[in-house]
Amino acid sequence: MKLKNVKINQLSQKNAEVIADTWKYEEPFSFYNMTEDPEDYKELISAQGRGKNYYQVLLDNELIGYFCLFKSGDGLEIGLGLKPNLTGKGIGDQFFQIILDYINQNFKVKQINLAVAEFNKRAHKLYLNHGFKDIELYDQATNGDVYPFIKMSKTLN
Repeated sequence: MKLKNVKINQLSQKNAEVIADTWKYEEPFSFYNMTEDPEDYKELISAQGRGKNYYQVLLDNELIGYFCLFKSGDGLEIGLGLKPNLTGKGIGDQFFQIILDYINQNFKVKQINLAVAEFNKRAHKLYLNHGFKDIELYDQATNGDVYPFIKMSKTLN
């Protein structure tokens, strides 16, 4: 699958609700279902909570993913999600590159940071392949428990 004719714009209320209420990932990735974390869910479905930080990725006007960006020092912290039925299909590389290109074209930052759950080996590998480096392993309270996460960072030119 080639990701051509992709548009990125602010996440609409309708699509925020679709992500929050209907995107269900298979185990062990159900960890990423918005309904698993009340704080994340509340932020996503509230226009005020999202602010201008959330973006939708549309392929031929169909929602295929989203990402959020938050200022972090002289860089950005990124979070992202691909539509559940598209995961594991080999398009993550293109999807992530589209997001990185958008950031490069629209923001003047020196660094991009992200955090990935330690168990998510395929996402960790994807980020390493895009030039991100492991910074630290830490425990994060989320989804009603504490989980190990890997902080990663990429310095931009």
